[in-house]
Amino acid sequence: MKETIILSVDTQCYHCGDSLPHTPFSSGDKQFCCAGCKSVYLILSSHRLTNYYTYNAVPGATQKKTETHFDYLDEPGIAADLIDYTDDQTTVITLFIPAIHCSSCIWLLENLYKINPGISNSRIDFPKKQVSITFKNQLISLRGTAELLTSVGYEPLISLQDMVKKQQSDHSERNLVTKIAVAGFCFSNVMMLSFPEYFGFSAFEKNFQTFFNWINLALAVPVMLYSARDYFISAWTNLRNGVLNLDFPLALGIAVMFLRSAAEIVSHTGSGFIDTLCSLVFFILIGKWMQHRTYHYLSFERDYRSYFPVAVTCIKEGKEQSVPLNELKTGQRILIRSNEIIPADAILLKGEAKLDFSFVTGESQPVEKVLGEVIYAGGRQLMGAIELEVVKAVSQSYLTKLWNNETFVGKKDPIQTFSHTVSKYFSIGLLLVATAAGLFWINTDINRAVASFTAVLIIACPCALALSSPFTLAAVLSVFDKNKFYLKSTAVIEELARIDTIVFDKTGTITNPAANGFQFTGTLSTPEKQLVSDLARNSGHPLSRELVKWLNLDAVYPVDEYREMVGRGISGIVNGHQLKIGSAAFLGISIVHKGSVVHVLADNHYCGYFVSEQRWRPGFKELALKLGQDNDLHLLSGDQDHDRELLTPFFSRMQQLHFKQSPQDKLDYILALQNKGARVMMLGDGLNDAGALRQSNLGIAVTDDINNFSPGCDGILDGTAFEKLPQFIRQAKDAVKVIRMSFVISILYNMAGLFFAVQGLLSPLIAAILMPLSTVTIILFTTLAARFYAGKNNLS
Repeated sequence: MKETIILSVDTQCYHCGDSLPHTPFSSGDKQFCCAGCKSVYLILSSHRLTNYYTYNAVPGATQKKTETHFDYLDEPGIAADLIDYTDDQTTVITLFIPAIHCSSCIWLLENLYKINPGISNSRIDFPKKQVSITFKNQLISLRGTAELLTSVGYEPLISLQDMVKKQQSDHSERNLVTKIAVAGFCFSNVMMLSFPEYFGFSAFEKNFQTFFNWINLALAVPVMLYSARDYFISAWTNLRNGVLNLDFPLALGIAVMFLRSAAEIVSHTGSGFIDTLCSLVFFILIGKWMQHRTYHYLSFERDYRSYFPVAVTCIKEGKEQSVPLNELKTGQRILIRSNEIIPADAILLKGEAKLDFSFVTGESQPVEKVLGEVIYAGGRQLMGAIELEVVKAVSQSYLTKLWNNETFVGKKDPIQTFSHTVSKYFSIGLLLVATAAGLFWINTDINRAVASFTAVLIIACPCALALSSPFTLAAVLSVFDKNKFYLKSTAVIEELARIDTIVFDKTGTITNPAANGFQFTGTLSTPEKQLVSDLARNSGHPLSRELVKWLNLDAVYPVDEYREMVGRGISGIVNGHQLKIGSAAFLGISIVHKGSVVHVLADNHYCGYFVSEQRWRPGFKELALKLGQDNDLHLLSGDQDHDRELLTPFFSRMQQLHFKQSPQDKLDYILALQNKGARVMMLGDGLNDAGALRQSNLGIAVTDDINNFSPGCDGILDGTAFEKLPQFIRQAKDAVKVIRMSFVISILYNMAGLFFAVQGLLSPLIAAILMPLSTVTIILFTTLAARFYAGKNNLS
């Protein structure tokens, strides 16, 4: 009997995990899908950094990419705008690295100094996918640093927005944390010194009573002047503008507590309410911090500059030179390589232009241009290099004018929250009750009148009300975060609860970019499918790439005499068979079919054709039916209307399906809905939706990679969580219910406190018990209630 030997053969690239081709690249016993992955491995191996592969299986990103040009980083003007710090010896630069995704990435990038001695150190900010690199100017340049990162598989993404980044970082959050720390330190010490007052001084301890009171008053000064100053500034600013917001009763209560406490301590008539003051400021600052918490690794304020490169290659007297984008002028000749963005309106002078304008117009099909035709900024060249002549400067291009629309320039109206709405009436009611209490006692006991007036302002200070919204919404925000829905601020949750009209973009929003399928009409054997797959694998055309994915066959045969006619089709000899796939005109047949069609001709025999199907995101049908019960649904697409019939069942009226919409058309449509009283939520994914996203009451960018470009918006929804949109809306509405219930609880506590306050009987002990108790109750109730509704809505 013969012995059966089973050989274990690797089918994945050792570096990135992609499927291996028929003839893989090898190094020793390791196999790779491309020369790029192999070169990264060899670099790491030569520097004894192969531990990179021990932290994660196949940790690297695929290196099947075209060459990246960083020569523009040699320009001093460009480099100066990008670097964080530089001197004669050292430079510090922070770069965005999209490929960072695991512990291996962190380990390798923090060991760059072992590959090049010019790198002093490197530090990773994993959530932001950024690396901060310090390098020695004499040993390596900024360009060399970028090329080093690319050589090890971590190409930095440098955009025009990096050139105009703020010179000073925002320190608001750091200042808020410092104020919380000061208030917390003072609060803890005041509480410790106030315990003898709560439980009664003995004869010996009474000698320290005055001393403790003065220390407490001293500790209250930084809380009053530093930690709480923003509330005084806000209250005064809004009063000057005739607005009563929640900061007014807070500032008033804090001021009254401090003044009355100071008066009692100075006159030796009492210990005041210093402990209550410090606890109030400490807790409301924590609430403010939670309310302002957001996702710093996401950008909600991006514009076209995040999409554009920092420089462009100009051709002058036959020589290529990198020029900063802001110096590009009319009449200059520019070179655009494959996969690069056209930064300004220009005329095609040389080469075959096949452009992807989906980011600007929403049209998913590539656009061909002929020599002498004007090409608008924002298109991405899909084929080889082309040369163009600039006809408009970057600042005057169609794309820039679109972004500089008054909708973007003007400031969006702030979201009106429940707390802001109630605060006006609360402030007026508080002042009326305090004045009435003071007037009631003024004729019989002036001291009691002052005591009752100040006591009402102290005990009715809306601490619990100020905390109900932040803690409720912060809990909901964490639930959304867990389910891949990221909001710009907690206030967006309340706006989401008020939405009654929802407008969808089509391409990339309700369609799944990674799920295009095909239907084949005709006869195609399994060996012939293999030939088609191997031929299509050589093309960069979107339909070819999707066809290869759909056929899902490993590469087997090499292709000889490969030819690609831009916009028409491809041909070649595969395993001895002459094969052509592409348009009917390219194959020389007369079959006409609507939509995206790929015809197949094998050895001059017509086999049939593939028709590309548009695939909706998972759960879109159920989502549309659920949302349609309570909301008015609309569709705005820059694409052609060939999907109108497929989409009609999802929308109640055909009149609400609009195709061939320009960015301005989308913006105007949203404005028209708002003029009819609608509160509109717009869901889009590209710059062509940016105007509509900004104009809408709530703009949500849908993306399949939250670190990729997304236009300015109020929230970012991961494509994998798209079907949960009805649940997010229900959770937002439930959050508003919780806030209102917590407001009722807050009012009940205030009424209990007012019972003592209007009589002028409020003691420091009662205030010290009642106010923290109400605060803890509100925090527990809002957090637990929000979690309860999350479980009810299947978002836990």
